Amino acid sequence: MLVAAPERWDEACFVVPALRAMMGSGLKIGLVCGEEQREFWQTISGVEVLAFSLKTKAKVMAAAIREGWKAGLAWEAGTMAEAMALAGIPRRLGPQEKRLVKHLTHPLAIAEKPLDHRVRFYLSAVEMMGMDTRNPEFFAPVDIGVSPVDGAVLLSPDSDYGPSHEWPLDRWEEVGRNMLEDGRRITVAGIDGCRGLGKTLAGRIGEGVEFFQASPLAGAMPLLAVHGLVIAADGSLPHLAGHVGATCLVLFGPNDPAWRRPLGRRHFVLRQPVECAPCLAAKCALDLRCQKELKVGRVLEAIHSRSA
Repeated sequence: MLVAAPERWDEACFVVPALRAMMGSGLKIGLVCGEEQREFWQTISGVEVLAFSLKTKAKVMAAAIREGWKAGLAWEAGTMAEAMALAGIPRRLGPQEKRLVKHLTHPLAIAEKPLDHRVRFYLSAVEMMGMDTRNPEFFAPVDIGVSPVDGAVLLSPDSDYGPSHEWPLDRWEEVGRNMLEDGRRITVAGIDGCRGLGKTLAGRIGEGVEFFQASPLAGAMPLLAVHGLVIAADGSLPHLAGHVGATCLVLFGPNDPAWRRPLGRRHFVLRQPVECAPCLAAKCALDLRCQKELKVGRVLEAIHSRSA
């Protein structure tokens, strides 16, 4: 079966257990993805990865995937789903979504429940195909051969979800200085396409802090795995860090952690309860109260409770 990967990083991470369940059933799995995700999917042993530029036309992609696939699975509408149809893959499955269904031969009526984690969306599709998803190993982080360094902490204040997902920088600075006083080795990550909070934070804390630009994100996985603890704004980075085995503390604002927290029981989240959240907005229409009311003391208490 040829599987089309979702373009978003968090969705890609949420697909992993379902992909492993399909492989566990004995299926040969190929995965078609954007070039920037190639290294990520290559961490899943046994998957044949076919990566393309996101600018590749559907006809060109179809010619490359035409041979050897009896079935295809697409999660979302787009070039990859169109290419599967143009390639003539005989059995094409996917959610019964308006823009996607025209490319499918076997739409799946997947119903999302309001309180379900997003991973259930992908697992439900696999279960509808008669496959068992209950193996805990399907949810385990990958081993990329990098062990965490004792006391190494990564701070990631930028969010590629938008500025409403970012905690105030002065509070990040206070957390960073506290970690240094505790004898932690601090690294700050920057993310392309954001507001440059990571680089600014590293400069503010100054001596004793390292900075790296997590670009591209998939290429940064070894550096993420070095850090046993990743403290991050809600965004793509903590999902990739969790994928390679880091423990993540994620500061949620307008998003809902019950729905989109990183996979794994070792992770922990903080969210300030406010009447307007979760609003899921990239830009706040009010006063950023979900971020401004989250105090440094709560974050430090969470860090120290996990370190005790």
